[in-house]
Amino acid sequence: MSCTPERILLNRVSQRVIHCRLCPRLTNYITEVGQNKVRRFRHENYWAKPLPSFGDVKAKLLIVGLAPAAHGDNRTGRMFTGDSSGEWVAKVLFKTGFANLATSRSKYDGLILNRAYITAAVKCAPPHNKPTLEEVSNCSQHLCAELRILDKTI
Repeated sequence: MSCTPERILLNRVSQRVIHCRLCPRLTNYITEVGQNKVRRFRHENYWAKPLPSFGDVKAKLLIVGLAPAAHGDNRTGRMFTGDSSGEWVAKVLFKTGFANLATSRSKYDGLILNRAYITAAVKCAPPHNKPTLEEVSNCSQHLCAELRILDKTI
């Protein structure tokens, strides 16, 4: 990964995301989920922080999810990773040449996106997968910053 001006700016956005605490309900929820794990992941360490986006700064494909999954993304620390939706997305990205692997199981699994970037409207897993309008509004600053850097229009 080269240190282009775009990559440096996206890394700054990622750091702001990771340290964001604008939404107390979401901050409390992701912390609680990380402490009170579901049985099948009880031995894993959860990321339990807001999730930064990832991918290629030269993206031609932009995937924008609603929010991280509580026991997938919030556990693994990477968008669309560690659950069935992540597996589906990885398989499609691989088949279409946008990824080097057909699976997405861990932040450290070696998945590299080629000309694709993955983000979400909300960076924390919300209870019942339903963020409030205020939470979407709070998080929009991060998504807008990413879109300016990537020079994408949705």
